[in-house]
Amino acid sequence: MELTATANWLNTSFASFDEGAAIAVHKLYELAPWLFTPLMNLISLLGKGGIFLILFSLCLVVFPKTRRLGTSMLLGLALGALMTNLIFKPLAHRPRPYTWDGSVYRQYWELLGRHTHSDYCFPSGHTTAAFAFSLGAIMYDKRKYWPLLFFGILMAVSRIYLSVHYCTDVLAGALVGSLGGVGGYYLMCLLPEKYYRLDMIRYLPFLKNIGGSGKHLKK
Repeated sequence: MELTATANWLNTSFASFDEGAAIAVHKLYELAPWLFTPLMNLISLLGKGGIFLILFSLCLVVFPKTRRLGTSMLLGLALGALMTNLIFKPLAHRPRPYTWDGSVYRQYWELLGRHTHSDYCFPSGHTTAAFAFSLGAIMYDKRKYWPLLFFGILMAVSRIYLSVHYCTDVLAGALVGSLGGVGGYYLMCLLPEKYYRLDMIRYLPFLKNIGGSGKHLKK
C-alpha cells in the first residue's frame, strides 16, 4: 500500500507508541469483555457522524435558556468537522490500522466485530466531535460541565479498543476537537443578542409545553 509522506511519518515515528497503546487498551477486553465491548460500541455509536451530538446541540439551541450553551457546542462541532474533514484527513491519508494484515490491530479488529470505515483515520473524527462538543460546553460553564471531559476520553478509548484508530489518531482528534470547542465558544460570544432572544418555539408549537416561549427574558 502506497502511503503519503505524512502517513508514512506517522506510521514509522509512532509505531511503538501506537502498538503499545493498543495492547494496553485491549487489556480491558481481557479483563471484562462482557462489559467493555458493549460499552465501547455504545460510546462509539454516539459519535457516529456527529449526528447524535448535533441533534442534542440543536435541541438546546431551540430554547432561549440553553441557546448559548447549544450554540457554543454546535459551532464547536462545526469547526472540528471542518478542520478534520477538509484539512487534516485529506492531508494525511492515513489508512486504518486494521488494513495491515497480520498486525495486532488486525487481530483485535477481527475479534471485536470488524467495524469498517471508508475514510482515512488521522485524526479521529469521533474523538474530534466528542472533544469539540465537550469543550464547547466546558468553556461556557467550567464548573458545571467539566465532567464532559470523561465523555471525550471514553470516545478516544473506544476507537482504540475497536481497533479503528491508532492512539496518535485520537490524540490528534482530542487536540483538534478542543480547538474547535474553544473556537465555537468565542464565536458564540460574537453573535448578536437578538439571536439569543429570538422565540424559535413559536415556529415549533409542539414544544411550547416543554420549554416555554421565552417570554421570561427581559425585553
